[in-house]
Amino acid sequence: MSHTACSYILDKLKAIENPVLGLSTGATPEGLYRYLIQSYQEKKVSFQNLKTFNLDEYINLDKNHPNSYFHYMQKRFFQYVDILEENQNLPNGKAENLKAECQAYEDKISQAGKIDLQVLGIGVNGHIGFNEPGTAFTSRTHVVTLDDCTRTANAKYFASLNEVPSKAITMGIKTIMESKEIVLLVTGRKKASALKRLLNGEVDEEFPASILKIHPNATIIADEKALIELS
Repeated sequence: MSHTACSYILDKLKAIENPVLGLSTGATPEGLYRYLIQSYQEKKVSFQNLKTFNLDEYINLDKNHPNSYFHYMQKRFFQYVDILEENQNLPNGKAENLKAECQAYEDKISQAGKIDLQVLGIGVNGHIGFNEPGTAFTSRTHVVTLDDCTRTANAKYFASLNEVPSKAITMGIKTIMESKEIVLLVTGRKKASALKRLLNGEVDEEFPASILKIHPNATIIADEKALIELS
């Protein structure tokens, strides 16, 4: 899955002079980042003209905390390739004025000319980014209170569930949907029910990923375990 996604994404990026790529975190894209690094090391690609925007960041977690998404991106991708530091964009979860930070992030994306290709994962509850069930499809970058199941899923990265932040800044659903293209990565047996609901269910704000069904240019790349509930 990760190798296929890497090849697909690189082909798209090479066709654009100054590409803008939306990135996600967590376990799902780790293999993708390894293949992107390998492609760079083999001199198959340069990321000097690439600008990136991450989906989300925890609130009140220092960017150098080992579980911040800033730290995740540095350790799993950015430090190994030639992307310029000024082209790496993540929300600032430590901003004094979070509402202003959300608007500033929206403005940055708009000034970049929108996202050419957004990489997404899907939560077991259908969240995309940190847009939990019930999030309005019209939402822009905003502060969100994380679902218990989302915090539980992320607890493996922390010493305990109590240490998992309860809030985050996330790119809004409408912002995500304005990306010119979307690639959804789905991996593992635990995501099989979510993928089945995405493909067979209705478009419903209680299952945020369902909005992808009406995007004009969305692709799903899934592994065999994630597809197990589909005939």
